[in-house]
Amino acid sequence: MVQKKNILTWIIIVGAIVLSIGLLVYQNLKPGQYDEFAKCLKDKGAIFWGAFWCPHCQNQKKIFGNSAKLLPYVECSLPSGKSQTQECTDKEIKGYPTWEFADGSREVRVMSPKELAEKTGCVI
Repeated sequence: MVQKKNILTWIIIVGAIVLSIGLLVYQNLKPGQYDEFAKCLKDKGAIFWGAFWCPHCQNQKKIFGNSAKLLPYVECSLPSGKSQTQECTDKEIKGYPTWEFADGSREVRVMSPKELAEKTGCVI
């Protein structure tokens, strides 16, 4: 009887884990609220320069939720987090996040979708 109870417990635990993983995958794959907007930013020549360790960059990505994967993002940090990629050095990226626009202007800060729309002409 104890063995059957242990098996049932393990089946419930494994089932819960599988269900949780399935829900996480589903949440990450479903379209985001800003998918078309993020694509437009890229089409309009905007570039989001950032670093994986940068909390402000993470906040910028959180604003876009599931659409963050579609942002025109360029990773500037080397895996060690101690130096910059050559591309970012050549572009003279000094702070994160840096938004660069087609007209050559830059904003070194987290920007709202509204501000990005005003700067690029993209519709939210």
